[in-house]
Amino acid sequence: MTQNAPPIPSFFDSTTPLRSRAIIYWTATILLVLECEIGGIIAGLRHQTFLGTIQYLSYPTYFMTIHTIWYILAGAALIVPRFPRLKEWAYVGLFFIYTGAFMSHLAVGDSALMLIAPVVFTSLVLGSWALRPPTRRLSNAGRDA
Repeated sequence: MTQNAPPIPSFFDSTTPLRSRAIIYWTATILLVLECEIGGIIAGLRHQTFLGTIQYLSYPTYFMTIHTIWYILAGAALIVPRFPRLKEWAYVGLFFIYTGAFMSHLAVGDSALMLIAPVVFTSLVLGSWALRPPTRRLSNAGRDA
């Protein structure tokens, strides 16, 4: 007699144990915040590694200033309590940054190795967004209209 095994829950659905979701959410979010804050500071200081990458990808150097400001603000928005709409915009902005980095590296013909970081950070953005607790989400008010 064989029994069917219960379905394995996805980490992105509501059947996943709350503790597992919280651990994965906070791990992804903290890694993103650290990347935003440290990366933003390095870009703001115009560190040669970052400057070289910007120039290699043919972006103007003033892009570093714009990137720095929004990158640091996005990291702060993800970590502070409340402000769910601001968090939504931060997630969207980070998604654009990382997918844009992926496409930029593709456009200059970089190897697959250079695409790993943008893919990893895009995955962290999507994971953090999908697993955020109800207190960090927008309410459904007005969405049914």
